[in-house]
Amino acid sequence: MTSETTSAPNFIRNQIREEIEAGRQGKIVTRFPPEPNGFLHIGHAKSICLNFGLAEQFGGDCHLRFDDTNPAKEEQAYIDAIKEDVSWLGYEWAGPVRFASDYFDTLYEWAQHLVREGKAYVDDLSPEEMREYRGTLTEPGRPSPYRERSVDENLDLLERMRVGEFAEGEKVLRARIDMAAPNINLRDPILYRIRHASHHQTGDTWKIYPSYDFTHGQSDALEGVTHSVCTLEFEDHRPLYEWFLDNLPVPAKPRQIEFARLNLNYTLTSKRKLKLLVDEHIVDGWDDPRLPTLSGMRRRGYTPASIRKFCEMIGVTRADGGLVDIAMLYHAIRSDLEDNAPRAMCVLKPLKVVLTNVPEDFEETYEVAGHPAREDMGVRRIPFGREIYIDQDDFMEEPPKKFFRLAPGKEVRLRNSYVIRCDEVIKDEAGEIAELRCSVDFDTLGKNPEGRKVKGVIHWVSAAEAVPMEVRLYDNLFTVEQPDKDKDADFLEHLNPESLTVVQAMGEPSLADAAPESRFQFERVGYFCADRNACQEGKLVFNRTVGLKDGWAKAKKKG
Repeated sequence: MTSETTSAPNFIRNQIREEIEAGRQGKIVTRFPPEPNGFLHIGHAKSICLNFGLAEQFGGDCHLRFDDTNPAKEEQAYIDAIKEDVSWLGYEWAGPVRFASDYFDTLYEWAQHLVREGKAYVDDLSPEEMREYRGTLTEPGRPSPYRERSVDENLDLLERMRVGEFAEGEKVLRARIDMAAPNINLRDPILYRIRHASHHQTGDTWKIYPSYDFTHGQSDALEGVTHSVCTLEFEDHRPLYEWFLDNLPVPAKPRQIEFARLNLNYTLTSKRKLKLLVDEHIVDGWDDPRLPTLSGMRRRGYTPASIRKFCEMIGVTRADGGLVDIAMLYHAIRSDLEDNAPRAMCVLKPLKVVLTNVPEDFEETYEVAGHPAREDMGVRRIPFGREIYIDQDDFMEEPPKKFFRLAPGKEVRLRNSYVIRCDEVIKDEAGEIAELRCSVDFDTLGKNPEGRKVKGVIHWVSAAEAVPMEVRLYDNLFTVEQPDKDKDADFLEHLNPESLTVVQAMGEPSLADAAPESRFQFERVGYFCADRNACQEGKLVFNRTVGLKDGWAKAKKKG
């Protein structure tokens, strides 16, 4: 792990280290408890890297436990995707996959325990009435008229709720704490709701389901979790977390520690809003490469190592550091792919070039390194012939002074090949450039031409052996840094109409057999990944992961 050598702050890691060194803490146990109601995103990655990373660093265990208390919104597909994402990131959970539903019997017994202790009661208030009775941040709440029911009546009603005798919303079980508490979470919170929904793990056994607050801490306690790490929005819930542990016969008392969540600019991580984008077909499913979901980032070409590096770079603090610059994420993936992605040439906007002094039957092949610094990546075969493709952007009829690419009468070097000169521009009936006629200086392979300087180098592919492919150029999904900053506005108004551009490109032959999710640096263009979905359909499609320019690294140097 890189965490022991990084300078990024991580107050939780420092705190645990101090506890262990002082002899106050034995083996640590953490957990990652996702709700199976959507796909994981980059914000979850920070939590995954933190919880599993702490367990790795200190020789402890990290559990994967699904908080499956709301069957109406949960699906097996989400469970499978979450397990795959955690494994893809390179982490292994200790023991079997756990579910909050594994503890439903115990949680129900503990609810009965609270009733017997006079610390819980069945309430008949409607949701609207309950909100009214609850009070506000400045005004205390009022006791429910059902708060003084007897223990026997509450136990009877709770059991009848469990077997499905009442309709949804007709009754709830509430903790009996303090309706005047300054912390609203302590004003008799709901422990159980009636839901006549089949559960993906327990089937139709239960007609009532526990709340997150009633499930969270007790599940931690049952599993022997030592550090219950969560984001800052749960800080106000900590007194309730501790109240349950203090008032139930739990086998252990974990500690809740909160940290600042990840907020990335030009990005949304709200599950509800991401689901809207998917349901309205604004994006192509949960794994659309424009989404910040881990499955989308994986499909776009991000590597587990780059995401883990990014999470280390941003650190772990309690202070809300505002928006993290997405350029930092781009820097993390560039750094990884610069070292590990093989090179290839691909022309995104093909412009045909006929080399007039090359015979029609001329064939030449170059062996080029798969990576300039990695002998283990071998060599690739680059064919050269009379007709080639270059990129339209590498030619201008009337170039500015510092345009060092191809122009009429000007020379440029073909990467790994000869110097060529543009002699003639062929246009179609509409006046558009259709083809270039050029000549080759055969005395320039591997050396500079005699008596003249050629500054420009451009990429190219052989027209005869080029591989046709679809290339998808992805950009930020939103045009503003905080698309949901204005709560009264529609975040969809900030969608980037150019977040996806599809081009029909030509690649070198080595790309023909690209495996799903294989990543390349297309020289002079950017980093790209073979789309796994398209590969399964027998199509050759590459997704742009990120361009070559590293704005974050440049800004960091200046700073």
